[in-house]
Amino acid sequence: MSTLTDPAPALVWATPTLSSPAEHLERAGERLWRVLDAHDAIRGHLRVVADPLGVRYRAERLQLASGAFRLVGEFWDANDAVAALRF
Repeated sequence: MSTLTDPAPALVWATPTLSSPAEHLERAGERLWRVLDAHDAIRGHLRVVADPLGVRYRAERLQLASGAFRLVGEFWDANDAVAALRF
């Protein structure tokens, strides 16, 4: 039996598939992945964002001093978002 106070089930987002072997993803949250290079150094983060037109991917970097994420860019393709973190 469901009531109005029951929390909605969390969506489990599948890990995006990357076409480049230069990076891989490690889950860091419900909609967040760390982008790691071949030496497991963190390049940044990939966040899934729901958009009325479909799923968007945000490339972000964590600023340690403030503890906040800085937006690098928002893309329709996960590979494009990860590529933005290479520089």
